[in-house]
This record gives sequence, C-alpha cells and structure tokens, in this order.
Amino acid sequence: MNSGDTAWVLVSAALVLLMTPGVAFFYGGMVRTKSVLNMIMMSVGAMGVVGVLWVLFGYSMAFGNDVGAGLLGDPGEFLGLAGLLDPKSLHGTIPSLVFVAFQAMFAIITVALISGAIADRARFGPWLLFAGLWATIVYFPVAHWVFAFDTGDGKTVGGWIANQLKAIDFAGGTAVHINAGAAGLALALVLGKRLGWPREPMKPHNLTLVMLGAALLWFGWFGFNSGSALAADSAAAVTMVNTLVATCAAMLAWLVVERMRDGKPTTLGAASGIVAGLVAITPACNAVTPIGALAIGAITGVLCALAIGLKYRFGFDDSLDVVGVHLVGGFSGTVLIGFFASAAAPAGVDGLFYGGGADQLWRQAVGALAVLAFSFVLSTVIGLAISKTIGFRADREHEAGGIDEAEHAESAYQFGGIGTGRSGFARRTAPGPPERAGSAKVTEGSSS
Repeated sequence: MNSGDTAWVLVSAALVLLMTPGVAFFYGGMVRTKSVLNMIMMSVGAMGVVGVLWVLFGYSMAFGNDVGAGLLGDPGEFLGLAGLLDPKSLHGTIPSLVFVAFQAMFAIITVALISGAIADRARFGPWLLFAGLWATIVYFPVAHWVFAFDTGDGKTVGGWIANQLKAIDFAGGTAVHINAGAAGLALALVLGKRLGWPREPMKPHNLTLVMLGAALLWFGWFGFNSGSALAADSAAAVTMVNTLVATCAAMLAWLVVERMRDGKPTTLGAASGIVAGLVAITPACNAVTPIGALAIGAITGVLCALAIGLKYRFGFDDSLDVVGVHLVGGFSGTVLIGFFASAAAPAGVDGLFYGGGADQLWRQAVGALAVLAFSFVLSTVIGLAISKTIGFRADREHEAGGIDEAEHAESAYQFGGIGTGRSGFARRTAPGPPERAGSAKVTEGSSS
C-alpha cells in the first residue's frame, strides 16, 4: 500500500461525491421555481438508492471476476463487500475499500445526470425505482465493460471494452456520459413533452444556482479525472492540466457560438460550456497532450452549443439538455481520441493525427456506439415498464401546479411570509391554526 496514493484517491472520492450536489444545483437553477426542489431531490435520491445497491451487489457486478464474454462481473463474489475489509486486500497500491468508495461516486452521479432530461414532469417514487433498476441492469454491467481490467495473472478477468476492444475511456466518457445521455433521451421520449413545450418559454429561474453548480462540478471533476489515475503521480498531473484547459476552451467556444448565433454571450451558455468541456475531456484526459485537450474542448464546445437545438428540430423534450451536452459531448470526446491521442501522453497511443492511423479511431467509435445502443434500448424498456405499471409521469394538474408541491409538499421560496403553501416546514412552524398558516399561500406558478 502507498499512503500517498491512498490519500489522493480518498480525497478524489470526496470530490466526486461533491459533484452530485453540484448537479443538483446546476439542474435546480435551470428549472422553473415550482420544480427546483424536485430537481434537487432527484439527485439526492439517486445518492441514497445507488449507494445502497453498490455495497450490496453493485461493486461485485462491476468489478467481480467476469462470468461470461466480458459482459458482467460475478454478483456474488463481493456480495456486501465480503472479503474487502481485509487490510491486505489491495487494488493496485490502494486498499480495495478506497477503490470501492471512489467508484461508488461514479455510479451515483451517472444516475443523477439522467434526471435533467425529465425535469418538471416525473414522479419522485417511480424515479427512485427507475434509478435502482437502471443502475442494476445498465450501469453496473457497462462499468464492468469499461472499467474492469484483466489483472494479467488469470485471477481476475474484466470487461470486453477495456480488454478485448481496447478502447480508451479513462474516466467515463462511455460508462458515465454516453450512458446517461442515451438513458435521458429514452426517458424524454417515454414520458413525452412538458405541458406547453415548446410554445411557452421555460427559462431558468436562478442562473446564480446554475453557475454555482457548474463551479462545484468543475472543482469536483479534478477528482473525477485525476483521481482515476489511482495514484499521486505524473499521470494524475497530466489529466488535471488537460481537464483544466479543455474546459476553458469549451466554455469560450460555446460563448463564441452564442455571440455569432444570438448576438449575446450568456451566463447559461458559459455554465453549459464548462460542463460540455468537462464531459468531453473525461475519456481523453490521459490520452492527449494539452494541445490535444484544447482541440477536443473547442470542438466539443461548438458541437454541444449547436446540438442543444436538436430537440426542437426532432421534437423530443430533453428539458435540461442532457442529450445535447452529455450524450453529444461524451460521444465527441470518446471518438476524438482516435484523432488526437498522442503516445507522449500516459496512455501511450497515437491517433490519426499523430501517425497512428485509424486503428484507435474505430475502437473508440465501436465502444461509444455499443454503450449508446445498450443504454437506450434498456432504458426505454425500463421506463415503459414503470409507466405502464405504477405510472412515471405526474398528473397534468400536478405538473401545472408544480412538482414541488405535488410530490414533496414543499416550496423552494416562501413568498409573503413563513406560512406559504403546504410545506411541511410551514406546517411545523407557522403560528396559529392551519387555516391561518395557509391563508398567505401564494400560487407557485405565478412566480415561475
């Protein structure tokens, strides 16, 4: 065990966990006033559901010894994390439980990312059911494909993308972003459009929260990418610099597109460009030089800024642009490795522009397309099954009046005094009988 590596990965795990509240703020600021708490709760709920499943069997499904053709780890090998509490149990130079904790944060945030595609119209209970089913059926197997590497001694056999296909995905362009983006597209189609979309304007209610969320994501993403080196070494340093510069380039590229297309660069555009750059460099951060990272960031910033308009062209209501940013950004970053990879980077592979030919390019494309198709099909099946049984979408009345009130009996903002709405906090604290507490109620939708 190396104490420096262990300390770094522990800190990185905490940074990645911080990213899920970052997603909650980012998404929460982008919805209308009447939906912000539900949006935050969808991310927080994903933390609870996936965290429990990860300990019970998720880690074993993702990183257990392969049980067939590189598709799935043995669910029973580390059931309840059995055998991993031994101090002598190591993953590389760090204790196995440190690696368990680090990878748990990836599983959590991947599920949370999906929620942005169905903002304003999903019931909370069915969402939690979807989160558990999707993590089990989709994420855990895909994590095995991408992140589980053969040990080389025959004791542990990993997933097919990492070992047979040999596509490069350092920190989750396929397993996290393409996976979540494809699932978001599937759910947006299953649940249908929001009431009034696209006729009515549905502007973000709090851009300050949006930028706060983007800042937390950028901060946490250094743990996401550099922590994936699993060591405090030069590879971690390269990934950190690449994560910085790609994100800067993507943000500027997005703002240039906005300036040329709309006449004004916006705060929402800057925040979205930040996330697009982070998404794009995630798979590539150990495979390219800083110049390659700048190119990937700039290209993806332009592509994602243009891609968010696809939902209007094709008529699918991806509420918070999960498809335009995560699916397109993840696909772009994954495939561009085939062009910009350099043997000078830790991955040691040359792409098309560095004399390596198209060999790595086709591997990247196959890996990206395989995860996209797998996630989209199974996410559609899971979403339809929930919709046809217990119902996934909120009632029209509840959607119009506000998901926060309907699903949580709370309002994010108390207008006109403490006794507003049906908030549980107001019921517990407002003086006088219930009719007084409700007399100051302000219609939530009027402020959104």
